[in-house]
Amino acid sequence: MAFIQRRPHADKPLAYTTTIGMNKSLLVVGLGNPGEEYEGSRHNIGFMCLDYFAKKNDFGSWQTKKELKSEITAQTLGDTRVILCKPQTFMNLSGEAVQAVQRFYKLDNAHTVVVHDELDISFGQIRMRGGGSAAGNNGVKSVSQHVGEDYARVRIGIGPKQPEQMDAADFVLQDFSKAEQASLPAMQREVAAILSEYAYGAAFTPETRSFL
Repeated sequence: MAFIQRRPHADKPLAYTTTIGMNKSLLVVGLGNPGEEYEGSRHNIGFMCLDYFAKKNDFGSWQTKKELKSEITAQTLGDTRVILCKPQTFMNLSGEAVQAVQRFYKLDNAHTVVVHDELDISFGQIRMRGGGSAAGNNGVKSVSQHVGEDYARVRIGIGPKQPEQMDAADFVLQDFSKAEQASLPAMQREVAAILSEYAYGAAFTPETRSFL
């Protein structure tokens, strides 16, 4: 697949490249808000993607871990133990959960991927990168405040904001439009492919993918 085969050109080194290495464990965090009222909202795209990935790869049932402020499930893919985490702190406090889970499983940012929505990216695009600013996402901001910025990110576009004058906080908490909902399965499949490739040993490098 292109994700596995693509390598940086010698004269254009990538700013961020990481692999799982010898640790053979991977923490994947999906950002969102707990509760039925938020299930279909744009801000819950991280939860949606992890639910799809867990089902596709026969993970066990989600377990509520109060001490970790998260719902957790785990499975071995290839020779990598993959731990999925959905913080139950609400978006703005996501970092508390990520920090607790990292400490419990003795994992660092080099073995952590965060899947989240991003308003500055157009719907239909998914971008991968490591580090960087929160770009207005309070969940990402919280994670960076608690564990640092140098973790891998799968950034799923939900923009542009429509109508333009709508408050961003209101927009991200709305459900996807009917047209967008029809494309969500394609988006979930692409995110699942990205996570699978990384779990099975591909390097996590900056890349943009489209699913429309």
